[in-house]
Amino acid sequence: MSLFNFVPHTLYPKEYDICQNTSVLRYKLAKHRMYGDSYFMEEYKSQYKKTYYEDEVNLRNMAIRRLRVIQKILSTSKSKKLLEIGSAAGFFLDEAKKLGFQTKGLELSKREVDYSAIQLGLDVEQKSVLDIPVGLWNSEFDLLSAFFVVEHIAEIDAIWTRLSSWIKPGGILFLALPSSFGPSFTTNPTEWFRTHPEDHFFDYDVRSLKKLLSILGFELKYVRPMSYHPHRDKSFLGRLPGWLYRIYSKIACYGDTIEVAAQKKYEV
Repeated sequence: MSLFNFVPHTLYPKEYDICQNTSVLRYKLAKHRMYGDSYFMEEYKSQYKKTYYEDEVNLRNMAIRRLRVIQKILSTSKSKKLLEIGSAAGFFLDEAKKLGFQTKGLELSKREVDYSAIQLGLDVEQKSVLDIPVGLWNSEFDLLSAFFVVEHIAEIDAIWTRLSSWIKPGGILFLALPSSFGPSFTTNPTEWFRTHPEDHFFDYDVRSLKKLLSILGFELKYVRPMSYHPHRDKSFLGRLPGWLYRIYSKIACYGDTIEVAAQKKYEV
């Protein structure tokens, strides 16, 4: 039985269905794409105006910051097992390995898999997360991370079954993903739909994630907007001073991209 129960969105029935259980949005115009080497490099440069490798310092600093958050939640009494879905060139895994994590990655791009293995000595497989049977890694990992990955996966029950099943009780799920609770969708939906990536099958926000994760037996421990774009905000919020806009965004987790960390509850 599916966890999700989608019905047409009241305001945007042509573009969205909405889950009655979780409020997750299903983008009805989404299309499958191939995620090879060229996709990875071209998409990254198109968005950030530099290649993934040119951005290595920033990406490693981001990894270090994320790992500090994780360490505050996780016990550090022993080595922890980490799986990253969509591990790219392995910068996050490499920084985690330095901290004593036993690391493993799944990545579709052969170029990034080879770089991870040859240059960084990491254990990374060229596989989709859906290639792995659910029962293979039951309660296997203390930390599971996926940065801008889950929104690309059309098989929503399959991905969330894996995410929830593979984490040990007390373990952490750390995600970064686009958010529909931000200035773009909330105040300028015409532009949101005009620029919506065609390979994003689902849209989440902090409220829908909290509902979904609670159903799956997780407690939300950390939320943070990754971006602040008052110039995109067509509401009164966009006219606030920058410092005040950031305060509201942090409190409400209001942003076009967000990070969340949730801890799997121990069985009673």
